[in-house]
Amino acid sequence: MKLKKIDVLKNLMLISVVSLTGLTVGCQTITTNESSQENSSSTNQVKSENSTKTIFFEQQGVAIKGTDPVAYFVDGQAVKGNSEFSHQWAGTTWWFKSAEHRDLFVKEPEKYAPQYGGFCAWAVSNNYTAPIDPEAWKIVDGKLYLNYDANIQKRWNKNIPNNIVKADANWPKLANKITN
Repeated sequence: MKLKKIDVLKNLMLISVVSLTGLTVGCQTITTNESSQENSSSTNQVKSENSTKTIFFEQQGVAIKGTDPVAYFVDGQAVKGNSEFSHQWAGTTWWFKSAEHRDLFVKEPEKYAPQYGGFCAWAVSNNYTAPIDPEAWKIVDGKLYLNYDANIQKRWNKNIPNNIVKADANWPKLANKITN
């Protein structure tokens, strides 16, 4: 029964992304860790210290498609991480360009981790989830927000404060749907 619910969620997400962007190229489905497909995108869940579920979008077992989350803040750009400088946090593998970046993340992971589990912030503000392009990002009030692509990011940028309010309200329900 759980498998059918996951398939329905995947289809709804795909339909939403396609109808929103008009593109089918590059759309990726999101599955839970129950799938053992090595090359699939997945969501990873763990219970955090405050007993709420933390979920991160990952591809091939790595958050942000292998992009260094600290680089957005320190370098002001998306930088591909290196598996040599990896760290496990919240049940997900994170890659960094250097040991220094990894160590910064280890000290304050919540500071550097993307909002909404690294799913597209625009999608979450519209009450669904979608994968991201690490190059479509923005830091707002010290928090990292990722988007599906540059075109979706333009929509996100039109009213960031309102989109954040909507996404903050939608995320707990979406995270719960993904994990149940």
